[in-house]
Parts: sequence; C-alpha cells; structure tokens
Amino acid sequence: MKQLAMFVIAFMLAGAISLHAQEEKKELEDGWHNSLVAGLNLTQVSLHNWTQGGENTVAWTFLTNGKFLYKQPNWKWNNSLKITYGKTKLGDSDFEKSEDELFWESLYSRNIGWKIDPYVANQLRTQFDDGYTVTEDADTGEEIRTLSSGTFDPLYLIQSAGFTYSVGESFFTRAGIAFKETFSSAEYGYADDPDTENEVEDFRFQTGIESATGVKFTVMENIMYTSQLNLFSAFDQLDVWDVRWDNTLTAKVNDYVNVSLNVLLVHEIAQTRRTQVKQALALGLRYSIL
Repeated sequence: MKQLAMFVIAFMLAGAISLHAQEEKKELEDGWHNSLVAGLNLTQVSLHNWTQGGENTVAWTFLTNGKFLYKQPNWKWNNSLKITYGKTKLGDSDFEKSEDELFWESLYSRNIGWKIDPYVANQLRTQFDDGYTVTEDADTGEEIRTLSSGTFDPLYLIQSAGFTYSVGESFFTRAGIAFKETFSSAEYGYADDPDTENEVEDFRFQTGIESATGVKFTVMENIMYTSQLNLFSAFDQLDVWDVRWDNTLTAKVNDYVNVSLNVLLVHEIAQTRRTQVKQALALGLRYSIL
C-alpha cells in the first residue's frame, strides 16, 4: 500500500508539472473565489412481460461539491466540501443506501517567501445514515442484513500543521504533523483500541503524519479530471497507512447535464483489512449555485 501511494503521488506530481509547463500561469485576484455545484442523478427501469428477465429498478443520488477560497497577498484560506447521498430500490425490496459521504476540509496557508508555505488544516469525514452489510446464510441461502455503521458513526477529525506546495489550481501537495480523533459507538467499534482487549472505546486519539496531494486539469474539451489522495499514519504504527483516494472524471454535455465517473478507494484497517473500492457512473443534472 505504501508503494502504491508513493507511485500515485509521483504520477500526479509529474502530470501536474507537465500540464503547468504547457499553460500560462494565472494569478488569482485577491478576495473570494467560490464555486458550489449541486446535482441529482436518476435511474429508472420498468419491465412488463419481459422475457429476458430482470427487475424494476429505481435509483437516485444527490451530490454537492463546493470550493471556497479567500485570497490575500500573504495568505490563503481554502475550504472544500463534498456531500453525496443516494438510494436504490430493486424489485419489491426496500430502498437501500448506495451513496453516503460528508467530507469537509479547511486549510489556512501563509506566504513567507519560500517555495513552500506553512499551513494549518482541519478535516472532517463522516456519513449521514445507517449502513448495512449483506451476507448469505450458508445453510438456507437467505439474505442476512447486519447493521455496520450509524448516523455520523464513524466520524473522523484530523488537524494538521506543516508545509504545502501548489502550482496554480492544477496541483497541490502538503505534509505535516497531525492529530486524528475517531468517534464511534461501542456497537460498531471503529474507535476501539486493539491493545485494550476487555474494553471497547467510543473515542480514539492518535498523533502521526498526514499528507494530501491533488490534481485538477482538463483532459480534453468539456472533460475535467480531479483527484485527491489523503494519507495518515500514526507514530506508533508507521507501517500502517490510512488511505483515501478520490477520483472524478466529468464530461460536460451542456450547462445542466453531464456524465461523471467517480472511483473512491479507501484503505483503513479500523474498518476492514481489505481495500474498499466504490465506483459510480452517472448521467444527471448539475446546477452551479455559485
């Protein structure tokens, strides 16, 4: 996993520098630079006397992406917001959650005349609704639904301070010392300390190293690619890294319709030792609020 993360950072850095060399550098004016986009993706399939089989399907996903940057000559305050929530109904079954994420990050950096700028940042990650894992009974073959997470459970907060480097709006990378707080009820145990065998904690505090690397560039006309890789490792477990790698490819059809492909990779052993991958391909409506 560490080798994969280093390869990804190197690839993103090389791509951003190459793109930057081809584009004229534009300095942002002082003041606010805001964008807020809301979208709704809908899918519906209805079958009647359909001999090839299948089931009626209804799916919807709401999403919001926001960037709020306040720039001054010697400092910047950059805020990012991502909200996704969606449900799917297959046949006569109830609606099941398919998308659920709240991600917010706020970063303050100061220009001190170096190539890199000192920064402080705060990050929040959580979800809105209960989550379930679905398994099959080995004997009866029946579906077993087990509650695996709750409303705002787990919730992660990460505060960090260090140095950051950016190339316009196309590339940034940062690294620093971090404090990570995990909030989770004993029922789910995401905050449990494995060193305390007879107790399940609902809060865990860790100190370690945090880094983030992101790129944003135009692949071709009306097609935009954005990617952000977040890493965290506690000082007492430097051979274990929490990884969140969010990738989105968006093709703009017109001012209100676009097609997007999102691939989110998460590796966090407090949740599972397996690498989690979520892929979503959607055609939907988008509206720029700001």
